[in-house]
Amino acid sequence: MSPKPRKTATYDLVRGQGNEIVYRGRTSQDLEDRAADHRSDGKNFDRIIPTSRRMTDEGAKRRESESLERYRRSHGGRNPRYNKTDHG
Repeated sequence: MSPKPRKTATYDLVRGQGNEIVYRGRTSQDLEDRAADHRSDGKNFDRIIPTSRRMTDEGAKRRESESLERYRRSHGGRNPRYNKTDHG
């Protein structure tokens, strides 16, 4: 059996000098291409920061969900500004 491809990474969109996280996500795209997609969708942020190395899509989904859960625990149960669901 061949290993599963490791092509998906997790990332945060960050705004301002205080590093406000406005979105947490995952992608198999180049991060700058993904950032361009978010900008064209109207998201306001200053930079995209990778939060993992490339991994399997399953692993990235799990990491994204866990990361959002940690965020909510420290922000009164709220998601980052642009995350619409609890899992990504």
